[in-house]
Amino acid sequence: MRIAASIVSLLAIAFVLSSCQTAEEIRAADEARCGGYGFRRGTENFANCLMNQDLSRQADQRAFMESNDDFFWGPTVVVGGPGYYYHRGYWRR
Repeated sequence: MRIAASIVSLLAIAFVLSSCQTAEEIRAADEARCGGYGFRRGTENFANCLMNQDLSRQADQRAFMESNDDFFWGPTVVVGGPGYYYHRGYWRR
């Protein structure tokens, strides 16, 4: 039974690690996408396309975190008088 559990654990770890992309793989995918759009490597438009791909990825990550805000950080806690609350380590008014 222990052998089966360890094999399942190793397979799960291998599956999780195989889904990760390195920075080089992400860059290659971005370059392929921008090349597919018709931009030529070494041009300003190609560089702008790469930058927009990165900005889009960051915006997606930020939207994911904000959509799951209560899951990651917990609900907003109201502390003090009316109009003030404490959320994610900051006092806000």
